Amino acid sequence: MNSGFLSNRTALVTGASKGVGKGIALELARNGCRVIVNYHDDAAGAEATVAEAQSFGAEAFSVRGDVGQGRDVEQMFAESLSRVLRIDILVNNAGVQTWAPLMELREEDWDRDIRTNLKGCFLCTKAAAKHMRQQGGGVIVNIGSGSSKVPFPRLVAYTASKGGIEMFTKVAAIELGHYGIRVNCVAPGAIVIERTDKEDPNYSKTWGENTPLRRVGTPRDVGQAVAFLAGDQSSYISGQTLWVDGAAFTKASWPYQLEWD
Repeated sequence: MNSGFLSNRTALVTGASKGVGKGIALELARNGCRVIVNYHDDAAGAEATVAEAQSFGAEAFSVRGDVGQGRDVEQMFAESLSRVLRIDILVNNAGVQTWAPLMELREEDWDRDIRTNLKGCFLCTKAAAKHMRQQGGGVIVNIGSGSSKVPFPRLVAYTASKGGIEMFTKVAAIELGHYGIRVNCVAPGAIVIERTDKEDPNYSKTWGENTPLRRVGTPRDVGQAVAFLAGDQSSYISGQTLWVDGAAFTKASWPYQLEWD
């Protein structure tokens, strides 16, 4: 195992077979963390994440589980803790989204998005907190979204779930702080991943031009924020949301063209 600032710690990252979750798992591994890669149906992707994490000298293994199902979450934690002594860091990243106008969104799609994104965050946090309380503390980082600050049309269920995650983070931080458990939220903006490139070949250009830093984000950008909140450098930070969006969702709609030097 390498000797980064997260060495001798173990993190469970949900939904880490690809995209942002993979970027988070790999950044934690780069910094010495043992990584448990959760996946639901992409076993091959999870094993690819494991192999890449191991290439950094980190210990890593995968564990299957649907975070929206209580029985799956219990089994996921039981299997993980049968292989490691403790889980120091939980990253609630697993998420889905349904593109549809509010008036056309199906009830089953609303339920799926809320169950995976928000209920999954609750179930995993509850399971991790019980374990972390016994071991004397831990860190939980929830992955929110820019849609917590700016409403996203045609993503009503996703937006509702991510807004819920941000407030859930605050409540959890207050209730769990007594046990030495810190809870924070990382809210990414436009992050280029396999899905966004497939959905929109111009994604990077479109969002890069709309972002004050003039580029889109990467999974590693999100991973670095998570690693910071997981480490001792942030030991007095809890209940907060860290925006990783290049100021895209801080910028207000402005009717005049700005000229920059």
